[in-house]
Parts: sequence; structure tokens; C-alpha cells
Amino acid sequence: MPQSAYLTPREIGDINLATVKDLLIYYEEIMTKTGEQLSWSYGDSAYPYELVEKEGNEWFYLKGKNENYRMIIIGLSEKGIQVVLPDQSTHGDKAKANELCKFLAMKLKAELTLFNGRVIHHSQK
Repeated sequence: MPQSAYLTPREIGDINLATVKDLLIYYEEIMTKTGEQLSWSYGDSAYPYELVEKEGNEWFYLKGKNENYRMIIIGLSEKGIQVVLPDQSTHGDKAKANELCKFLAMKLKAELTLFNGRVIHHSQK
């Protein structure tokens, strides 16, 4: 059964998929830079996905680069941003999705409802 997490920004009008994609690209860049400082390919482990998008859709997905990671779907919903783990997702996908959701919620100052139903609030500070 698919599982979903939701990011609800304080102002819904401010959010779009381009912003989310830019933040994911930024996340990949900072993980790669961390790896360079450690002399290790940390970026490949911290962000083992490639971003795949379809024209005209309100969603895109992250496709896993190895057998431990398969797919995370990200799209817009009436609540804001929805992150979906389809049936074929692995435990690795769920762990990375939780990590990415927390990163996005922090950057967007959004309320995050995790896959297990728990809620994390981010303040304006």
C-alpha cells in the first residue's frame, strides 16, 4: 500500500514544483561537496536518485540509481506538496524520503506530516 507524507507551507501560493526541484538539486550539490571534503563519494550515497519528470504533469519522481533505492514520487496536492512511496519502494527509499522531507520542510518553513502520521512544525525564525 502506498504511503504519503505532506509538506504544508505557511502560504500555499508560494509553492511550485520548480522550487522543489531547485531545492533537491541544491541538496545533491551540498552532499557532493561534503563528499569532496571527506575524499569519499558521499553524494552518491546521500542522494542515490536521478530526477525524472514528465511534460505537463503536476508531479515528478526520483528514480533510484542502485538496487537499494527504487522510487520516490513528489507532486502537488490540495495540502501543498505530497511525497509518495509506491508499493515497490524499499526501506532505503523510506529513509531517504524522510530525510528529504525534513530538508524540504526546513527550507520551505513548512509543516511536515511524516509517513507515520507524526507532525513536525518549523517556525519562521
